[in-house]
Amino acid sequence: MRDLSKFYIGGAWVAPLEPKPFDVVDPATETAFARISLGSAADVDRAVAAARKAFETWQVSSRDERLALLQRIKTELEKRYDDLVDAITSEMGAPLSLSREAQAAAGVQHLDETIRVLKDFAFEETNGRITLMHEAIGVCGLITPWNWPINQIALKVFPALAAGCTMVLKPSELTPVSAAIVAEILDAAGTPKGVFNLVNGDGPTVGQAIAAHPDIDMVSFTGSTRGGIAVTKAAADTVKRVTLELGGKSANVILSDADLEAAVERGVLSCFGNTGQSCNAPTRMLVPRASQTKAIEIARAAAAGVTVGDPRDEATTMGPLSGKTQFEKVRRLIKAGIEEGAVLVTGGAEPARSKGYFVQPTVFADVNNGMTVAREEIFGPVLCILPYDSEDDAVRIANDTPYGLAAYVESGDAAHARKIAARLRAGNVYVNGAPEDPAAPFGGYKRSGNGREAGAFGFREYLEVKAILNPE
Repeated sequence: MRDLSKFYIGGAWVAPLEPKPFDVVDPATETAFARISLGSAADVDRAVAAARKAFETWQVSSRDERLALLQRIKTELEKRYDDLVDAITSEMGAPLSLSREAQAAAGVQHLDETIRVLKDFAFEETNGRITLMHEAIGVCGLITPWNWPINQIALKVFPALAAGCTMVLKPSELTPVSAAIVAEILDAAGTPKGVFNLVNGDGPTVGQAIAAHPDIDMVSFTGSTRGGIAVTKAAADTVKRVTLELGGKSANVILSDADLEAAVERGVLSCFGNTGQSCNAPTRMLVPRASQTKAIEIARAAAAGVTVGDPRDEATTMGPLSGKTQFEKVRRLIKAGIEEGAVLVTGGAEPARSKGYFVQPTVFADVNNGMTVAREEIFGPVLCILPYDSEDDAVRIANDTPYGLAAYVESGDAAHARKIAARLRAGNVYVNGAPEDPAAPFGGYKRSGNGREAGAFGFREYLEVKAILNPE
C-alpha cells in the first residue's frame, strides 16, 4: 500500500501535526491501495503561513519567470503522464481510455491555455488618464473534487501561479494520489518554496479551515452546491473572494429538425461518460412528444452498447462510481424514479457487477420536471427523457431547474440551434455535439455557482484591479 501520509508545505514533505489515517479505495475492487492522513486546522495554518511568506516575492516575479516555471511544469507533467493516468483509474475508477485521453489530457490542455493567456495578458492598461493595474489577489485556497481530479487542479493551480498568487490546495480525500503526483511535478519543476502547498483532508475540517482563514484572500471551490454554500458562509466573515463551480442538471434540447438517431445516441453516450459523474452531463434529454417513442428505442440501443467492466480493460467504456457513498446515492435515486412513475427503459437499481461500485446505465422516459430524477443532480449514469410540445415549451422545461451550468442543443440548422441556445439560462451551451474548448469560460448560472474557470476569464479570477488616477 502506498504511503502518502505527508503534506507538501513550504517546499518539503512534512508529517501532519495530528495524524488521522485514511484509506484510498479502488472503487472497482473495493480494496485500499494507498493511505493518506487527513489534516487539521493546524496543518492549514502551517500551509497558509508558508504561502503568505512566499507571496512577498512571487507576486513581483516577472512574466518571463512565470512562463519559464510553467514550461518546466509542462516538461515534468509529460514525464509523469502515465503515472497520472494510472492514479486516476485507481482512485476514481475511470476507464484507462478516459483517464488517458480526457482526464489526464485536460491537465495538459489547461496548462497550454494558461501559458497562452499569460504570454499576451496586459497587466497594465491605460484608459485616458487612468492606469489600470491587474495584480495577484494573494494567497488562494483551492478546493477540488474527485470526479475530474487533474482537470480541476489544473483549472485552479496553473492560472493562480501565472497570476502571481500563492496557494494551498485541498484535493478530495477520495482522489489524493493524482494530487500528490502534481505536487511532485511542481517540486521537480523548481516551484519556489511556499508558492504551492498541499494539505489533504475532508471538507468539514480542512475545507472549513481554508474557507474561514483570515490570511487567505480568495477561495476557489468546485463541488456540490451544498458544499459551495458551506464554503461561502465560512468565508463571509473575512470578506474574501469566493468562486464556485457547483452542480448541474443539464438539459439536452433535441429540436424537431435534428437528426434524431445521431442526436439521441450522442446524448446518451455523453450522459454516461465518466459514469455520469460530470457536473455538465446532459442528464435531461428533451425530445418532441411525437418523437419520444422512437427516441426511447434509440436510447435503449445506445445504452446496450455501453460496456461496463474493469476500468483497466481497454474494452471497458464505463467503470464504477467513485465509491460506496455515491453508489448508494445513485441506486436510491433510481428507485425514487421508479416509485414516482417514470418509465424504466433500461437499467435499474440492481448492481451491474457483484464486486465494486458498478451500476447499470439507466434510462427513464415519460419523465416530468416535478420528479426527483429530473430535479436532483444524481451524478451517475442516469438519463431522463422528457417530452415537450413546442420549442417554447422546451425552453421552459430546460430552464425550470435550480441549476444553470450547461445545456445542449441539437438541430439540423446551426443558426436555429443558436437561437434556442441564446434562450437557455446556462453558463455553457454546446451546439450539435461541439467539443470542449480550454479557452471557453466555464461556470454556471443560479445554484451552479459564480465566477468562471478556464482561459482568460479564469485567469482574471486570480487578479485584483487597481485604478491609478493620473492628474492629466
